[in-house]
Amino acid sequence: MEPKPSRRIMTRDIFLLIVAMTWLVTGDAGDIKAEERLFNLEKLEMFVDKLPHIPTLHGYHFVNGFLKPKSLHIGMFLKKWKFHRDLPATPVFAYGTSKRSATVPGPTIEAAYGVDTYVTWRNHLPLHHILPWDPTISPAIPKHGGIPTVVHLHGGIHEPTSDGNADSWFTAGFKETGSKWTKKTTHYVNKQQPGNMWYHDHAAGLTRVNLLAGLLGSYILRHSSVESPLRLPTGREFDRPLVIFDRSFRKDGSIYMNATGNNPSIHPQWQPEYFGDAIIVNGKAWPRLTVRRRKYRFRIINASNARFFRFFFSNGLEFIVVGSDSAYLAKPVSTKSVLLAPSEIIDVVVDFSKSTSKTAILANNAPYPYPSGDPVTEENSKVMKFIIKNKSEVDTSTIPKKLIDYPPAHVSTSSRTRYIAMFEYVSSTDEPTHLYINGLPYNAPVTETPKIGTSEVWEVINLTEDNHPLHIHLGLFKVLEQTALVNTEEFTDCMTKENDAVKCQISKYALGNKTAVTVHERGWKNVFKMMPGHVTKILVRFSYIHSNESYSFDATQEPGYVYHCHILDHEDNMMMRPFAMVK
Repeated sequence: MEPKPSRRIMTRDIFLLIVAMTWLVTGDAGDIKAEERLFNLEKLEMFVDKLPHIPTLHGYHFVNGFLKPKSLHIGMFLKKWKFHRDLPATPVFAYGTSKRSATVPGPTIEAAYGVDTYVTWRNHLPLHHILPWDPTISPAIPKHGGIPTVVHLHGGIHEPTSDGNADSWFTAGFKETGSKWTKKTTHYVNKQQPGNMWYHDHAAGLTRVNLLAGLLGSYILRHSSVESPLRLPTGREFDRPLVIFDRSFRKDGSIYMNATGNNPSIHPQWQPEYFGDAIIVNGKAWPRLTVRRRKYRFRIINASNARFFRFFFSNGLEFIVVGSDSAYLAKPVSTKSVLLAPSEIIDVVVDFSKSTSKTAILANNAPYPYPSGDPVTEENSKVMKFIIKNKSEVDTSTIPKKLIDYPPAHVSTSSRTRYIAMFEYVSSTDEPTHLYINGLPYNAPVTETPKIGTSEVWEVINLTEDNHPLHIHLGLFKVLEQTALVNTEEFTDCMTKENDAVKCQISKYALGNKTAVTVHERGWKNVFKMMPGHVTKILVRFSYIHSNESYSFDATQEPGYVYHCHILDHEDNMMMRPFAMVK
């Protein structure tokens, strides 16, 4: 959260230093009179822009009636983008097959189960970034200029060299590359369970600004023989991704990001969380969609840097949840609201034939930062508007009683238990300076070495006041239980000193109230919300969940994988750790 004015402690010398460093980094003289330059979002009328269809790229092609592997070439371009009818065009970084066709979000890649997709990601970005970035949080910094990028397919199960390691970055034309870069073309084997993923930038220390600039898009893996019998809504009109994030803008239309850090003498620009007040869906601020009185499927991705959304409909319509993150549930779950952390995906069906009104607002009431931050405002409490046609119609799609029931994974078969502790460190003014997992920075040696084909219990101990969405690359997990800590201050003092949950006798402190796992979050996930002051027990599976078979590639290769908080401002400031698979 951006500090309240009363919390900013800044001498004139420090302020001038910030301005000077900001000028060196961004070419912009900081945030002098920033409020005067911010666009007044109250002047923007909501629901004036239609919800766009995101372009689709197929990661396969047909040859003699058979699906065959396909190679895609997707670039990253600087261009202007209209987020709202009455907002000046915004400079963005956008994915696309050309600058002209590039979009925010980028094109949806549709892949087919068992058919390889190859993508050559090409960096066509300029020498200088359009947003301020902080050189003190160990970002990727090329020697000869340019903007480092690397793409991670979030939720994908594939070889380490195609996972988008933070140090596998490259600049325009592959002129410079990071220490763990290996090849120009990524290989997505598409042999995992069908479901929803998204691709986004993952460059060290720059993920938050590269995503904020627009480098993100959705990826759908389809498995026709498994999914078709479910008879869920299908087709371009009735099955749509909704990629949702927040932004603020300057009067000239450019994206606003505070260029002054909360601890400017330590980090000139880094802020603990980024929040914008305009809610963007598929590239438009507060769009509208006219729908028929029938069922629609929405694959909702929270692509925000730090904002949690608690979605609900203004007219009481239900969400029928069929999938969470990259996997189907065993059976549908109906709910009036869904809480989505940054990077989480929820796959829902909405039946507009049940509506008693002609319109429905998709709304949000999650405080920011979550869970104990500010209440929502008029601007960030509205997401989009659905205009519902009067005429009823025949709808052949269904909500099946059963979806996909994957082979069970039992705690009794787990190979070991690990303790994963989340720490936040603050300055003398009680402002966050950095965040560690297990008391270690990202670049410390690997401490987690799971065995391929096994399951592990991870007990995630959140010693901070924030809810941290933990994302594990490669592995999928089930959430088993959430237990509040007692005598938290005493336990935190011990952990800060010893950094050892066993030595600190965690069993004496994990004795508080248990919070039941929400029904629609009891399936397989790759992200979960770690409650502050709680121990969350998860069972992590390091094999394919649909078959319990080992991976079809060598997962022990360098550069390995990572797990991290998916609040991007935390991830970029060391709240990420590597792990290496072993045979």
